[in-house]
Amino acid sequence: MLAHAYIAARVPSDTKVKFAAVARHHGISESVLLRRLVEGALVTAAVVNTLQPEPVEPVAHSGKISVRLRPDALLLLRERAKARQMRTATYVALLVRSHLVNRPPLPTQELQALERSIAEVGTVGRNLNQIARSLNRGEDSAGPTKGDLQALARALSVLRDQTKSLLTANVTSWEVGYEKAGH
Repeated sequence: MLAHAYIAARVPSDTKVKFAAVARHHGISESVLLRRLVEGALVTAAVVNTLQPEPVEPVAHSGKISVRLRPDALLLLRERAKARQMRTATYVALLVRSHLVNRPPLPTQELQALERSIAEVGTVGRNLNQIARSLNRGEDSAGPTKGDLQALARALSVLRDQTKSLLTANVTSWEVGYEKAGH
């Protein structure tokens, strides 16, 4: 694919530094990251445009709507919102958006936990690379023993399993219906 045009934007210098760090983290250039973000926005816009049927009734300019729920459904809704440390209205908005675009959201707290996990795995990987380089150069290493490496492998396995569990729980929490919730 040949590029025939470019897109540029002025941003604060700290934003530029953060953007560059994200690109480095993904092992790509800033241009590639920007192109992917633009392409993702265009795909999202295309989906949103195809999902905008003519309104059946007038839509309030504020974007607010009112919904009546049965008391037991409202209780369940509040419990779910509280479990995700969200306001009930925010949770409802995420549920609706998730349903409309068929993409379960990842709440901020869970996203931050995943980002911390990824950072930890990156640190471990860098340390292992340093150890491997040292051993390959024939340097006498006072580094980890076989037992240390086995413990590290177990810890990484646990981290992997916990991350998978977090993602599975997230997706399931958006799919579980009233019947499956035990009521």
